[in-house]
This record gives sequence, C-alpha cells and structure tokens, in this order.
Amino acid sequence: MDITKLFETEKTVFSFEVFPPKKESGIDTIYQTLEQLTDLKPDFISVTYGAGGSGVANANTIDLCNHIKNHLGIETIAHLSCLYNTKESVDEILDRLKAYGIENILALRGDVNPDYETMHDFSYASDLTAYIMSKQMNFHVSGACYPEVHQEAPDMRTDIMNLKHKVEAGADHLISQLFFDNHAFYDFLEKVRIAGIDVPIEAGIMPVTNKKQIERMVSMCGASIPAKLSKVLQRFGDNPLAMRDAGISYAVNQIVDLVANGVDGIHIYTMNDPYVAKKITESVSSIVTAGK
Repeated sequence: MDITKLFETEKTVFSFEVFPPKKESGIDTIYQTLEQLTDLKPDFISVTYGAGGSGVANANTIDLCNHIKNHLGIETIAHLSCLYNTKESVDEILDRLKAYGIENILALRGDVNPDYETMHDFSYASDLTAYIMSKQMNFHVSGACYPEVHQEAPDMRTDIMNLKHKVEAGADHLISQLFFDNHAFYDFLEKVRIAGIDVPIEAGIMPVTNKKQIERMVSMCGASIPAKLSKVLQRFGDNPLAMRDAGISYAVNQIVDLVANGVDGIHIYTMNDPYVAKKITESVSSIVTAGK
C-alpha cells in the first residue's frame, strides 16, 4: 500500500518507529515488542536502517519489515541509507523488498561514521531517491525533514531548498526529525509550504523518558530544549519512574496541540518501548481519530 493513501482520509495518521537490536541476542525482544505495538493498531511501523544511527546495513531491517507487513498485517516503511551503499547493494536491497511485497522506503543519507568506509555512488538522500524512482519498481519513497535545520546546513533557507530538491526527486511523504517545541515545527511548516512543498509531513515525536539519552539525541540532531522541558528534566531527570511519566505527559501534550492545529500525522519514535507507546496511544487515540 502506498503510504500517501493514508493521508487522504480525515483521520490524523499515527505511526511508530522501531530499530533492529544491536546484537542478535536481542532479536526475540524486538519481535515481542512488535506484537505489542501491533495491538495498538498504528497506521504503519517504520524500521530503521542499522543500529546506532551509523547508516550501515542491518540485515534484520528487511526481515522485520517482512514480519510487520506479512505476518502482523501492518503497513511498513523500510529505512534505507546511502552513504555506505553502492548502486549494486541498493539494487539487491530493492529486490529483497520487492520479493516481500514491501512498497515503501524512507530514503536517507545516513549519519557520517568514521569507523566505516563511505561509498561514492550517492552523496545525498535526494540522489538515492532519484535512483530508486529511476528503477521504476513502483516503490513509494519517503524522506526526512528537519524543523530546526539539519546540523550540516548553513541556514533554514538552504535546508528547505535541499528538501524541495528531495521532493522533486520523488519523495512524496516526509517524516520530521524529533522536536520538542511545536512552535518551531509550525514555523518550519509555514516556510516549506511557501516554498511549494505540498506533500504530507508527519511530526516526529520522541517521548523524553531518560535524561541522558535525550541529551545525547539532542546533541546529535540539534533539536532545542524549550524552557518547559528543561524544567521537567531538572526536576525529574534523576528519578527514572517520574521522568518516564513526565516524558509521556509532555509528548501527549505536544500531540494534542499538533492534532488541534491540523498536523498531517504523528510519528512516534518508540525507542522499542511498548509501554511508553501504549500509554501515549491510549491518551490520544480518540484525538487522532476525531478528524482534521
């Protein structure tokens, strides 16, 4: 199923992201997690490409997508990054995805990692997007976007022009990087629409359940921490249970505000935690189905 068809209804699209375990010993755990996430009836589940954000191929990604789509009956998006792939290796991945009936790909550049050798067939996600589209294999390509500007972009205008190039290459659905300030997302959304980017854009929401983890994530992606969240971290950061519950509450408040303002969709970065995903889903289920 073409993911963009989900955005043609009045319902706010609601989806999850999971990642393959770093070690084979954890593979059973992710399958258990997926069973629990399926019970929450998301519109789709995306699977990241490589553990730790390295962008290096993880063989489990395609297998997990196959399980989600063909065994659990949930639509899926397979992440695919390009810095560490050649055209030949991408062709092999596309063939495997096609064999499993997986139609949707999130095309990414991938994070720069000095421990791995960069290939030179693709430099940007837009290159990968254009290549996938050129294969004419009927894949639907999604892309990433950055409400607070990609860390390597010199400014917002340049970043949006790069995003427009990605959409013109064939990306027909976008998922945003995590953010904690909805006003930053609304400002970004206004600018991309003015630039002529009219594809559906999902808001990426990461529940803040661990202070050290979120500080590491923020340092990697450049998201800002607004004063309200900073106070939450200061007050509850050393109390794991309180931090988890406060983080869930913060994410729920973000989602309520986003849906009230007509966001196209909500994409939850679950961090493979079905408890957190369940609590958030239970809190917003009637809201996301109420219509735009």
